[in-house]
Amino acid sequence: MEELDGVGAAVEVGSSVAAISVRGLTKTFGTVEAVRSIDLDVNQGETFGFLGPNGAGKSTTIGMLCTLVTPTSGSARVAGLDVVRDRDGVRRSIGLVFQDPTLDGYLSAEMNLRLHAELYGMPRNRVAPRIQEMLEMVGLWDRRKSRVNTFSGGMKRRLEIARGLMHSPVVLFLDEPTVGLDPQTRASIWAYIKDLQQRERTTIFMTTHYMDEAEFCDRIAIMDQGTIVAHGTPDGLKSEVGKDRVQITTGDDAVAVEKLQAVFGIEAKIVEEKVTFSVAGGESFVPRLFSDLGISISSVSVAKPTLDDVFMLHTGTTIRDAEATATERLRANPMWQGRGR
Repeated sequence: MEELDGVGAAVEVGSSVAAISVRGLTKTFGTVEAVRSIDLDVNQGETFGFLGPNGAGKSTTIGMLCTLVTPTSGSARVAGLDVVRDRDGVRRSIGLVFQDPTLDGYLSAEMNLRLHAELYGMPRNRVAPRIQEMLEMVGLWDRRKSRVNTFSGGMKRRLEIARGLMHSPVVLFLDEPTVGLDPQTRASIWAYIKDLQQRERTTIFMTTHYMDEAEFCDRIAIMDQGTIVAHGTPDGLKSEVGKDRVQITTGDDAVAVEKLQAVFGIEAKIVEEKVTFSVAGGESFVPRLFSDLGISISSVSVAKPTLDDVFMLHTGTTIRDAEATATERLRANPMWQGRGR
């Protein structure tokens, strides 16, 4: 069965064909391998998160899937179309919200959407109703006549999402959709994203380096240094860790790390100025720490596994430390600038 989207492209309904299918996708810039032979599939109608630190290769991957970057090798299909051989077809089938703002601040919200509709050749009789539908969905209908440069950061992001949906794309790409926004606004943006997925039946592919945001996704892939190191549902990935995270502060953290190994056989690291380790039954283990460690403990916290623990399990570092390393790499290698995100 087929139905027509907003620009006349045929879309299979109920098909088993993946919304996105990638095999061996690679991109190099000179001697830098930004994306290293990745494989992934995204199901129709799901929210798929691409998680990793800045510099992991997420934005380069999304650039290839959106036909903005030509792959060095491998293949990728979006909405059943090859990203190299059918670039125009892919572009008609997707919406894209860039990491950096691309709205025209001197135009009204309504005019930004109208311009987008014209660029995509939407039928004239559909433009006005669709503009109203999109602006109402993101809570901006009452500001439709206002210039965009009078909007807050969160309002602009909501408008960009509405614009990306104007032509009823099969797949909506969101590249770091809430970067730079405060936590309350980020939560609001995610409420709109979940609502639009239910209303529009749109497949959403989004990149983020916020671990808490990945919890909203049906499935995620964790990327580090150009490769996918883990993929699955958030709960499934966290279950792989299987242990609680314990963090302590002491009078001498270096000595505490040594004693944890000597007394309990536990490998610990100093992460974000705290002695950090994983252990089964963290809460029941805490009394043993105070009685047997032989060093003064000033604070202790126990937490269930998080996606940051999953990242540490597969990479040996936290996402924050990985971002710091990526920043140093950016400074050291000019060829990497702007390409390794």
